[in-house]
Amino acid sequence: MNSKKIKPSTVLLYLALSLGAVIMVLPFLWTALSSVKSMGQIFTVPPTIIPRPFVWKNYPESLAALPFGRAYFNSFYIAAIVVVVQLLTASMAGYAFAKLKFKGHNVIFVLFLATMMIPSQVTMIPLFIIMKNLKLLGTHWSLILPASLFNAFGVFLMRQFTASLPDELEEAAIIDGASVPQIFFKIIMPLIKPSMAAFGIFVFLGQWNNFMYPLIFLNKTETFTVPLLLNFFKGNYATDYPLLMAGTMISIVPVLVVYIFFQKQIIQGIAITGMKN
Repeated sequence: MNSKKIKPSTVLLYLALSLGAVIMVLPFLWTALSSVKSMGQIFTVPPTIIPRPFVWKNYPESLAALPFGRAYFNSFYIAAIVVVVQLLTASMAGYAFAKLKFKGHNVIFVLFLATMMIPSQVTMIPLFIIMKNLKLLGTHWSLILPASLFNAFGVFLMRQFTASLPDELEEAAIIDGASVPQIFFKIIMPLIKPSMAAFGIFVFLGQWNNFMYPLIFLNKTETFTVPLLLNFFKGNYATDYPLLMAGTMISIVPVLVVYIFFQKQIIQGIAITGMKN
């Protein structure tokens, strides 16, 4: 039986990927181990990797110290609304740029993508002024509205996927008397579900981990999201690292669950999006 000869380049590739995986896992592993250490163990020199003993009480103390239940609800419903609205607007815009031929659609699409080169820090102050004039500061609408109405990456993702669909489907629907909204909702949308699933997961993860905009727009504890609430463990003169690490581990549970259950959709959606007709 002939065995396949392994190329040196393949070995180097796997070694590089393994090294990268280890580097990526180390911060997460350090956070997990630090969440069950005491303050003294965290600052021990030389540092100890395995806690002795395991301080499991950090988790209930972290939950009791701050209103995590309310913060979880805030983060979840904000992320859910943003995901639903962005999926609808991005898929509709992607369909328009891919299938509806109107004057200047390619130019508009390029200009639309060019907004991805603008750093978010540039738009923070204008957004703050707009939200202040609309009297939305301190409310969750100041987070939902800007994030829901515009996402160039999502439009690009939806447009690339929609462009890979055969035009014959749309032509047959037009012959049968279907309108543009009927074509989109009954034909296009069911076919772009893999790409929508991948994009929806990206949006959810981004909104769940969002820290900067809640820090700028929210000013009441009852409106805080999970990342912003974790910042309360940092005092002016000291930081309670065991409770901070425990709270961090609690906050990433939904992210891990979403990724573990939907990683197939993420890979499938990104892979198919690269296709072009």
